[in-house]
Amino acid sequence: MRERSQVQQVIETLNKDLPTLFEQDISYDIYTPDIYFQDPVNKFKWKFNYRIIFWTLRFHARLFFSEIYFDLHDVDRKTEDTIIANWTVRGVLRVPWKARIFFNGYSTYKLNESGLIYEHIDTWDREPGEILRQFIRKG
Repeated sequence: MRERSQVQQVIETLNKDLPTLFEQDISYDIYTPDIYFQDPVNKFKWKFNYRIIFWTLRFHARLFFSEIYFDLHDVDRKTEDTIIANWTVRGVLRVPWKARIFFNGYSTYKLNESGLIYEHIDTWDREPGEILRQFIRKG
């Protein structure tokens, strides 16, 4: 049985880290070394790769966007071993017509017996191609 304090620490860390993930690195001590990550365009395992995906998000955010936000709506424990974070990504692309990006999603985090995250699955409210088409449309 996971101790409530460990799960609460994970929730607090996610609440602190996620809103600024485009600006600064997250804390990696709440994840297992063999963390598995999946979203609609990526799938991999191991903390080294997990660190790279967050570095890549920050790099591309600074390079391609004049504004970008990760709006965290809530982080809740759904079952003994599952935490769900609901969020929205929104931003303005660095193009003359200032194309906007906007999509909602949620992250499902699975906890092991020690209360560490061993799996992170992101689900988006639309297909990646639809999100990319937002870059082409003006305004």
